[in-house]
Amino acid sequence: MLSSAVALLLAASSTLVSAAKSPYPPFSGNPFKKYDLEAEGIKATFIPYGARLTNLYVKDRKGAWQDVAVGYDTGEQYLNDTETVHTFFGAVVGRYANRIKNGTFTIDGQTSHIPKNDNDGLDTLHGGFVGYDQQNWTVASVTGNSITFSFYDEHKSGFPGDVLNLATYTLTDDASWISRLISIPFNEATPIMLSNHVYWNLGAFVDQQSTYVLNDTLYMPYADRWIETDGILIPNGNIGVTNGTALDFTKPGKTIGEGVQNAQGYCGTGCTGIDNGFILDRPRYGSPDDPNLEVLQMYSPSTGIQMSLETNMQGTQIYTCNGQDGTTPVKKDQQHGNSTTMLEQHGCIVIEAQDWIDGINQPQWGRQQWQIFSPTTEPAVNYQKYTFTCK
Repeated sequence: MLSSAVALLLAASSTLVSAAKSPYPPFSGNPFKKYDLEAEGIKATFIPYGARLTNLYVKDRKGAWQDVAVGYDTGEQYLNDTETVHTFFGAVVGRYANRIKNGTFTIDGQTSHIPKNDNDGLDTLHGGFVGYDQQNWTVASVTGNSITFSFYDEHKSGFPGDVLNLATYTLTDDASWISRLISIPFNEATPIMLSNHVYWNLGAFVDQQSTYVLNDTLYMPYADRWIETDGILIPNGNIGVTNGTALDFTKPGKTIGEGVQNAQGYCGTGCTGIDNGFILDRPRYGSPDDPNLEVLQMYSPSTGIQMSLETNMQGTQIYTCNGQDGTTPVKKDQQHGNSTTMLEQHGCIVIEAQDWIDGINQPQWGRQQWQIFSPTTEPAVNYQKYTFTCK
């Protein structure tokens, strides 16, 4: 039986859809217009193109504002990025984040074929050639500290059925950013796995050390297991244990660099770094999708900024920017008097809170409840709360 909150959400979405014709709801306005939000101890900027975070400011140990999100100075630069290197900086990725093996999946005996845009046509990444990161989301509501984007996916990219998506971002006075990604399928069963794709640098490039995230510490107390992959990062069906490997961040104090230096092959054949899906094995007797459980902490010694993550997701993809190559300049407010600071390899980290990669093609994992949604299920909800403190 649907909860009262979900029932109200469904009623509101039906009203929204009935008021519009295809596509639902219509986009109007400038997709690159910046919307600035603010709360105590935190400021952020978003654009409709990809429902994207472009800036996130918090205070360092000296009380100075620092932008800890990697990106571009202007909104239009994100379109150029899509057409060239396609980093997914700050965007929502979907309808299905991460990789789908062979670009196919089967639900109730019906096989769907999704455009294969990765590894020379061997798999689908982040929804195909035109994913949610390239959509012009509609601004449904905006206040001083919150904004809601909407996007109606009318069976795009070969995915079955229509899905209404809402992305609500809220800043709160405990210096937190809350992201709620809600997806409501209207007429068919379909896989849904949205995620935010923010590139973080908590050191904000304030010094030479923070040009990289290797000296930052990463702590994931519940990441006891990881999803094993082949040489092109497609899950092979096996589940590995992180203990004793480069991927073991279950104890506080371990630097990202300690993991990266021992991670040869973990990010694919010939690659050294981290680009892996971690399974969050929550405490025994706890809810598997408790949204209030802190699953990650990251800390930069350069600024003293610490970020913690609470989420209802049961997995997270960690990517240590192995593919960045020093050709992209960081934003002007991250140059700190320089004009040559570039985004280097391992100069950032992506944290994608999501379910298990390609779980729709691994029935032995039992992930259907959290990856397949239909008109008779509750909506898909991805909840994340990033809280920033200093020490």
